[in-house]
Amino acid sequence: MKELKDLARVIRSKNAGPFELTFDIMFEDLTTYERVKASNILTKETIANLYKIDPKNIIELVYFDQAYAIKFTIRRNSSSGSPGERDTYGAQQHVPLLNLMIP
Repeated sequence: MKELKDLARVIRSKNAGPFELTFDIMFEDLTTYERVKASNILTKETIANLYKIDPKNIIELVYFDQAYAIKFTIRRNSSSGSPGERDTYGAQQHVPLLNLMIP
């Protein structure tokens, strides 16, 4: 078992407009990417649990084989820059993914 942060070259989040966040997980090589993909750990259910959201708020989850990358987009709880919102650019929302255990 390894943490996702030890397998991925890039794990990042950012705004996808004022009402959505998008996440990118990129791998250095095909072997590592295939390991994570085959583990079937990164699912809509896993994402919903990590972010404490309804799975209906996950707009997409895509595996890009050509780029050794996984991308998903979720609806924000509050719009970017709204009162009480603490991450205007969405750049810190990837943190729950870092310690996700991959067999």
